[in-house]
This record gives sequence, structure tokens and C-alpha cells, in this order.
Amino acid sequence: MAEQTIEHAQPLTVLAEDEAIFRDSVRQFAEAQVRPLVREMDEHAKIPRGLVDKLFDLGVMAIEIPEAYGGAGARFFHSVLAVEEFSRVDPSIGVLVDVQNTLVVNAFMRWGSDDLKRRYLPKLASSALGAYALSEAGSGSDAFALATRAREDGDAYVISGRKLWITNGNEADVFIVFATVNPEAGYRGITAFVVERGFPGFTVGKKEDKLGIRASSTCELILENCRVPKANLLGDVGKGYKTAIETLNEGRIGIGAQMIGLAAGALEHTIRYTKERKQFGKAIAEFQAVQHQIARAAVDVEAARLTVYNAARLRDAGRPFLTEAAICKIFSSEVAERVSSLAVNLFGGNGFVKEYPVEKLFRDAKIGQIYEGTSNLQLQTIAKQILG
Repeated sequence: MAEQTIEHAQPLTVLAEDEAIFRDSVRQFAEAQVRPLVREMDEHAKIPRGLVDKLFDLGVMAIEIPEAYGGAGARFFHSVLAVEEFSRVDPSIGVLVDVQNTLVVNAFMRWGSDDLKRRYLPKLASSALGAYALSEAGSGSDAFALATRAREDGDAYVISGRKLWITNGNEADVFIVFATVNPEAGYRGITAFVVERGFPGFTVGKKEDKLGIRASSTCELILENCRVPKANLLGDVGKGYKTAIETLNEGRIGIGAQMIGLAAGALEHTIRYTKERKQFGKAIAEFQAVQHQIARAAVDVEAARLTVYNAARLRDAGRPFLTEAAICKIFSSEVAERVSSLAVNLFGGNGFVKEYPVEKLFRDAKIGQIYEGTSNLQLQTIAKQILG
């Protein structure tokens, strides 16, 4: 019995056949279709709609959506693989795919009524980009200090307020918006709604001019007496806090995937460059000091990948993963910053100019310690779980 258990145990980083085929297809697409556009997208702070359409055609925008609704019917782990592979090439595309799958589709799959799934999942599988609108000016780490208000009015709710830092805001067609139906009830008043871009009273406001992941849009949303049908409630009234917390726990694994992809990409650039760059008559990769720094970076990337894959496989197995998600998010984001910084150092002066790819990855890495729960919040979550 013991021998059989060992024989069938699956190492975390050994992919099943379907996972390997999927990973390879995403990598080929990223190299062929995304890499040639990376610098242009960063400079213009925009993802071409034609590329978004190709992502839908590839099937990576509907990874967990059942085939009956036009999706791939795959697992959460496939989403992690997709985000990792895109982020090797461009973390902006990584986060576009991440938000669509680990936040928006995930929330519809877990909390949406049959009617909501029927109306929205086919759109999200074929052409509609989604966004997840929780944050506000006074509600960042204190996620439930929401000022956005939803007032019941007949067969609808009328929502007024402003959301900030909303990823995919400029391109999205479908928004999951969190508002409170009763401010005096605290977090128990928070409710999730599905809002379409075309709803009267809903507009996309200022687009932020950012340090990194510049091609990924981050926007303000403005709701002024926006009327949302009661049929567009996502989950139960007053239970939006549960939707937000549990969806973000899974979303943090997606950010972990983005960060390990970024770090792996930076390391690949560094290895290639140090083998080509010569100083004192030999490639700088031949110097022991350089070798040790690269080896340390490789250790970091492998360790971070293990934490991300572990959290993702726990989630797919239906096992608790709250602590593991926090661990993978904080650790992988720190690794991404260290490895991309090392890449800039080892590229020397070339690491500091836009002609070479690593300065962009260094800029992209910083957000990993901020969005979908800051590093301090991840530490607080871990401490609470281990200290009881």
C-alpha cells in the first residue's frame, strides 16, 4: 500500500499531459503574438483589441467556464499556467488573463445564479472582458469601508459611488461591483452586483498613468444613480463580503503566477545576456560572483513556483488553501522584485535603458506587493492562521 501511494504521488511541478500541452500552446502564442508587441504596448499604455480577440480565440479567457457555455471546462491550475506563461513575456497580458479567470469568471462560477450564468458566461467566453470593482479611495486594504451605496428601488437597485484602481476598466464590458445596501450594518451590508458598461449612470473615468504593467488599464469607475436589475445580484444581499474574500483568496494565487512568470522571464533574459556579454576577455557568466547570483535567483524562482503550484493544486483538490495563497502571493512578489532587480544589475548600463527588456520587468514587478492584498495583509493572514 505504501509503495502504491508513493508511485501515484504527483510532484508539484511535473505537469499532467493535458497541462503540458496547454502550457506549451500558451507559450507558443505568447512568443509569436505577444512578444513583438511588448515594447509598443508599454509605451502607448494600451493592449490592442486585436490581441484581446486572439486571446479569446485561444480559449484562455474562459478556462474554467464549462463547455456548455462556450468555455474550455478546464481547471484552476490551467489558469495559473496561462498567467505564468503570459507573464514570462508581458505581465500586463498576464494580469488581463488573470483577472478574467481567477476573479470575474471564478465569481460567476461560484456565486452566480443559473440565470446569471446563462446570460453572462457565454459572453465572457467569447468576447466580453470582465473587471472586478471593489477598491475605493477610502477602501483599499480596509476593503470593506465602502462608500458606494446601493438603494433598493422596485425591481432594481440604484447604485452611486466611485471605484478606483480597477484593472481592465478601460476594456471591460462586464463589471462585478461591490456596494453596501446598509452602511450601518458594516461588512454585512456589502452586496455584489453585475453591471454592464452600457447601463445608464455608469461611466469609466480616469485611466491611471502607472509605473509598471502600463499596457494593463487601471481606471476609475463612476456610478451616478446607476440602475441595476435585481436579477443582476451576484450572490445574496449582504453576503458580498464573502464573495469578495473568497474570490480574492483565489485571485492571490493568480498574482503569484504572474510574479513567478515575470521572475522566470527576467532570469531567462539574464542568463542569455551574461553568456553573450564579455568583459576582461570572457563572458561575464564565467565569473563566479555572477554565477552565484544567478544560481540564487534560480533557487528563488523554483521555490516561488512550488508555493504557487501548491496553493493552486490545493484549491483544485477542494482542500483549504487560505494560508498557502497568502504565502505564495507574498513570496513570489518578493522574488519577482529581487530577480528583476538582479537582471537590471547584470545588464549593467543596458539594464537601465528601454532598448533592453529587463527595466520593464523591474517596473512591472513592484505592483505584486501591492494589489489584491498588500504584503502586510498577507503577513497578517498568515500570522492569524498559525497563531490562532
